[in-house]
Amino acid sequence: MNRFALAFIAGLGALTAVSAARAQSPTTLLNVSYDISRELYVEINAAFTKQWKAKTGQDVTINQSHNGSSRQARSILEGLEADVVTFNQVTDVQVLYDKGKLIPADWAKRLPNNSSPYYSLPAFLVRAGNPKAIKDWDDLVKPGVQVIFPNPKTSGNARYTYLAAYAYAKHKYGNEAEADAFIKKLFGNVPVFDTGGRAATTTFVERQTGDVLITFEAETSAIRDIAGKDKYEVVVPPTSLLAEFPVSVVDKYADKHGTRPLATAYLEYLYSPEGQTILAKAYNRVNDKAVAAEFKDKFPEVKLYRVEDEFGGWDKLTADHLVSGAKLDQLFGGR
Repeated sequence: MNRFALAFIAGLGALTAVSAARAQSPTTLLNVSYDISRELYVEINAAFTKQWKAKTGQDVTINQSHNGSSRQARSILEGLEADVVTFNQVTDVQVLYDKGKLIPADWAKRLPNNSSPYYSLPAFLVRAGNPKAIKDWDDLVKPGVQVIFPNPKTSGNARYTYLAAYAYAKHKYGNEAEADAFIKKLFGNVPVFDTGGRAATTTFVERQTGDVLITFEAETSAIRDIAGKDKYEVVVPPTSLLAEFPVSVVDKYADKHGTRPLATAYLEYLYSPEGQTILAKAYNRVNDKAVAAEFKDKFPEVKLYRVEDEFGGWDKLTADHLVSGAKLDQLFGGR
């Protein structure tokens, strides 16, 4: 047998081995995400799987799970085997290390921007004509104004609302006692606390309950576009709170499933120009300078408070506000 034939057979064998390896490698991921990200990740998943197919020849499936971010974190600690998480609050990823050692302590350093590929802020959705003239946070505590947002005990979305309102009140009044009183008034104007952001949207849009919905800016704009600009208006208050959207491979389960390379590539895709463009089109703010410049007209200027500056960082915030019996429990009461 000549050298050409031997080389051809050897090459064929190598291709067969690669094909077999691809066939045997895991092709399914579970992305456990926050409540209102369903449509966003449907689009991202379609684009990623197309790119992955072109790059590797492999067909992959990305399954999705959605609920309140904090509830999702608890489900993973109780055994839901997520390959990746795409959450809306740092604490809901951090707890996977703190209480389960499912991820490493330095998870936030594995990807840029503290492993947050995009960000947003709490904003307001009001009914057409803004009949209650809601422009800023202090308009939400006026008598007769019904405010809709989910339960801050189960929803990261709502927790950002709580923190944005608290930061606003702290700056306006200059002392903790009046900030506390402000938050109690705000909670008192909420007729129903749903468990997650999507349920709160249903309450406001489909059940027509409330004068204003507070949710992430991206969600307010998406609802307005879908339900009609003749029915709803977006109000971005002058100040709000930076809401990061942290992501992580769930190392324990990705390694168990053999999906770490695929899971890593999936999260890295969120930082690519294509991924950033999908995110920005969906009204999420991004850090890619070129993409941000392309979509700058979508995003009004707003002064963003940061957890680190206003509350001393997530660890201190958790101890002061979020653990059982802390400030949030005290102000939220028995609701």
